[in-house]
Amino acid sequence: MNSTSDKNGNSPLSAAGWIALAILLGLLIVSLWYAVQLWTAMSAVHMSGWGWLFLGLGILVTVGLGGGLMALVFYSSRHDMDQ
Repeated sequence: MNSTSDKNGNSPLSAAGWIALAILLGLLIVSLWYAVQLWTAMSAVHMSGWGWLFLGLGILVTVGLGGGLMALVFYSSRHDMDQ
């Protein structure tokens, strides 16, 4: 990536790129704030051991499925199967 902006020491992002980055960062902060508000509002809700087990299994399966699909994407890209 030897572009002219790299040689001049300027940022490779344009003004629109910085605006998009700021908007995405703002959305991340708002969503984290909302998640914390919901988590603390539901402190009186109690889950049984089965609930925690299935919550953990759901998280494990979701992360495993996402990781497996990403591995397939990288594998197919490396072996020129994306045509």
